[in-house]
Amino acid sequence: MSSLPKRFADVAELENFMSEPTPGLVADLASVDGDIMVLGVGGKMGPTLARMARRAAPERRVIGVARFSNPALRTALESHGVECISCDLLDPQALARLPNVGDGVRNLVFMAGHKFGAADNAALTWMMNVGVPMRVAETFREMRIVSFSTACVYPFVPVDGPGADEQTPMMPPAGDYANSCVGRERMFDYGSQKYGTPGRMVRLSYAIDMRYGVLYDVASSVFTGTPVDLTMGHADVIWQGDANEQALRLLAHCTTPATPINVTGPSHTSVRWLASEFGRRFGRDPVLRGQEAASAWLIDTTQAQALFGPPRVPLDTMIDWVADWVQRGGPSLGKPTHFSTRDGKY
Repeated sequence: MSSLPKRFADVAELENFMSEPTPGLVADLASVDGDIMVLGVGGKMGPTLARMARRAAPERRVIGVARFSNPALRTALESHGVECISCDLLDPQALARLPNVGDGVRNLVFMAGHKFGAADNAALTWMMNVGVPMRVAETFREMRIVSFSTACVYPFVPVDGPGADEQTPMMPPAGDYANSCVGRERMFDYGSQKYGTPGRMVRLSYAIDMRYGVLYDVASSVFTGTPVDLTMGHADVIWQGDANEQALRLLAHCTTPATPINVTGPSHTSVRWLASEFGRRFGRDPVLRGQEAASAWLIDTTQAQALFGPPRVPLDTMIDWVADWVQRGGPSLGKPTHFSTRDGKY
């Protein structure tokens, strides 16, 4: 495994590093049998997760499933040895035709979901975040299932505390997105209890790479002189490669019934402090707006750190990387996080 780079010359170099497996991941995947299928591979994190799985277990089939509305994504994944299947997960017949345990697939990573636009299309949000997981839990009940969830299932917690842990009751403050994500977990939990399906639910808080995420949003605002909203004054972030690595390793740490686990960086990050750090690197004063609330969506990762240790990439390094990328005009995915939102409307 290589040391941390100083910067990334381009997207190819970035994605190559993000998909680099750790020795721990190689060992954990070696301890479980069967091929790996990723549902919802076409999102922000899916392509590098699938590539990482393929590099960590080159003798296994890694199957990426998405609609592949962008044919270039399919071509790119196949060039890295990932088998691709086009499938609309809303179609139960198409779902039933996907490979299953009889085809040697024993491991499922579920990454599909609907967030942005949730306030304008509540029906689709609930179908994608609850209805599809219900069908997936039923269809693939004989597999190990690691499903992506979110820290938004928790209530806001005090910014000066440790954050919500896995025993904190799921009580999101508002909005169809967060509440439907509770429903998603309930479906996988129900399937696991009914069929004995081993699983874990990854309550993730803000994975980042150079092209999107809380750090990119703050850095871009500081660089362009756009006001940084301090209302949601703290956030938890983790390098996308570290988040994907932990999710894949959880295939070797599934429980029956399925249980949640928090995944993010080890410390809570002040948005005001982030803005000042980017301002220092850019040589300009950030424009700030609003006042920090006393609570935020923050989580405690004691359990994940006990399993995997701290994330490989520390926060200061991520800040340096993002500052360099933004300053050089590196490309963006054009997907703002809306991290400052407190009313649950996305």
